[in-house]
Amino acid sequence: MGAADEQIRVSDRVKRVLDQQRREGESYNDVLERVLDEERNGDFYDGFGRWSDERTDRIRRERRAAKEERKRRMRERAADDG
Repeated sequence: MGAADEQIRVSDRVKRVLDQQRREGESYNDVLERVLDEERNGDFYDGFGRWSDERTDRIRRERRAAKEERKRRMRERAADDG
């Protein structure tokens, strides 16, 4: 990367966010380029919020039931070991 051609002002809040996103050895320019590339290419969170409320509720119920089933099996195993 070459020398900076321009300077830009950012708020304290934006600088804090950039500092949080900054990886070891990265310049602020590197952070901005990486984040902008992610925006252009999409990221993990793209698509979130696209399910209907009904589907979301069903998934939550199924996950809750699966979690309870795992807990039940763990309790049974603990009782078998004791």
